[in-house]
Amino acid sequence: MVTSVTPNRSVIGRAIDQHCQFYIVVPGASQSGPTLNNSPTKLKELQIDLEVRMPNIKVFSGTSHPDLAQGIVDRLGIDVGKVVTKKFSNLETCVEIGESVRGEDVYIVQSGSGEVNDNLMELLIMINACKIASACRVTAVIPCFPYARQDKKDKNMETDKERHIEKWKSIEWKFRSRAPISAKLVANMLSVAGADHIITMDLHASQIQGFFDIPVDNLYAEPAVLKWIKENIVEWRNSIIVSPDAGGAKRVTSIADRLNVEFALIHKERKKANEVASMVLVGDVKDRVAILVDDMADTCGTICHAAEKLMEAGATKVYAILTHGIFSGPAISRINNACFEAVVVTNTIPQDQHMQQCNKVQCIDVSMMFAEAVRRTHNGESVSYLFSNVPY
Repeated sequence: MVTSVTPNRSVIGRAIDQHCQFYIVVPGASQSGPTLNNSPTKLKELQIDLEVRMPNIKVFSGTSHPDLAQGIVDRLGIDVGKVVTKKFSNLETCVEIGESVRGEDVYIVQSGSGEVNDNLMELLIMINACKIASACRVTAVIPCFPYARQDKKDKNMETDKERHIEKWKSIEWKFRSRAPISAKLVANMLSVAGADHIITMDLHASQIQGFFDIPVDNLYAEPAVLKWIKENIVEWRNSIIVSPDAGGAKRVTSIADRLNVEFALIHKERKKANEVASMVLVGDVKDRVAILVDDMADTCGTICHAAEKLMEAGATKVYAILTHGIFSGPAISRINNACFEAVVVTNTIPQDQHMQQCNKVQCIDVSMMFAEAVRRTHNGESVSYLFSNVPY
């Protein structure tokens, strides 16, 4: 802290935040380093707490993913804000912010996983509690955005098939235009609650950013995925990146270009609704390591079927890399019975229980990416660096 050093009146203190360190610059100092009171002795680099370098910042955690929030604050060098979350006997959510947020830059970490509706309501209440307590700005850090798959009116027949929703078998598909756009509803709710900014990762559809009238930073797991592939797959130069559906073609081509390898995709064919889809592989995977890449996996029916198709086509090994590993219903048992070498997911959703149930599931920590996004947002810096780099 600058005030901890007491130079004479001729000293003009100038704080420079460079590489997370502070320096005192004295007029007449040599190029080799600063001096104090015109002494030739070089000052030691004065490190200060991040709370001084980043004043007026608070990070609170919801109940959905406290480990990720802890990883973020550990990286920032601050503590998680005090908050008490409880439920009344009628299951209403109650949130009590345990410290002053007046004039503070507040970040609330809450992922759309587990009990999605309860977690979403908790997030909305926390945002509103901070806003009416005179917080300067409230940013919702939502690693996995809830209801992101309900981004258009066309009903996702494949999702319904995998979830075994029998009632849809008796409904004419010509009525599917009455489906809600729930992602837009969630966007409106966050804005009305008082959120000033959203930070999320790998939105299911990037146009969801347009549902908001407030800034949205959509981070990408791609840099962390590339780093994992190069460090953990020995034969990555002889690999091929595969999309399990046509919608992920842009994602796999970007990764394939950066790895300088080829890509393929799997085209799903449906004769009618609710009938098991056939898959057609477009691309040559023979004698190559196939790496399936997708933004999320829920019941894992699609990626397991795709893995079988790739092995039948001559792939030597099959990996699956997913940003959001939801793994609901029979997902874990399907992965255990599938031919994957590994199923790699990020920790946007808690994965400890899944990793205990299945030794094929591996996790990439992305807390450093969210921490850097928080730091850059707080300091008014660009976050575009994170779109193609992993902060170390």
